[in-house]
Amino acid sequence: MSNTAQVDQWQKITTVEEIPVLGARVIEAPAGQIAIFRNSEDEVFAVLDKCPHKGGPLSQGIVHGKSVTCPLHSWNIDLSTGCAVAPDEGCAKSFAVKVESGVVWLNREELQASHGRS
Repeated sequence: MSNTAQVDQWQKITTVEEIPVLGARVIEAPAGQIAIFRNSEDEVFAVLDKCPHKGGPLSQGIVHGKSVTCPLHSWNIDLSTGCAVAPDEGCAKSFAVKVESGVVWLNREELQASHGRS
């Protein structure tokens, strides 16, 4: 695969510095509203901004470790997978993230896919 094809696979979204520590920034994509999270270790995660429980805005939740707590009903969502932590069940779509030199990139194909928006 050529280097150009690899670059075209990823879309530049923001920089790590533009995402609040222990917070999120929301982007609009054909896939829906996507929350880009940053934890205290500067790890970056991307999840559809919709809790699998009642659709609460995960971007407004509290980030702790590699999880976020939904602000509506306190479900804990694993930011690596988008899945609820047991005993709760269900998953929000997670997105592949690449960080290079402080720039956050998301997979272009995943951004274009519809995920059952309502």
